[in-house]
Amino acid sequence: MFKKDNSMPDQKKFQGEIKIDEEKCKGCKICVNFCPNGAIGISEKINKKGVYPVQIKDKGKCTGCGICFLVCPDVAIEIYNEPRKK
Repeated sequence: MFKKDNSMPDQKKFQGEIKIDEEKCKGCKICVNFCPNGAIGISEKINKKGVYPVQIKDKGKCTGCGICFLVCPDVAIEIYNEPRKK
């Protein structure tokens, strides 16, 4: 995934997909604040923990950068990254 110069690949070439386990999510919103593309938002439904978990707000905006996965303290996010289809 990294180029020889250790920089991130051109995110415009990738389409990401995240899966959020809404029952694991404690609604801390860290991922929402760190998402550079605004792909994650707050759900309108309460989960079993009694909080509003995060959800995918705009699937098309996700580039698969992995920031949400890295900052989630509850490991409630899985990320999949693949080249964008032309």
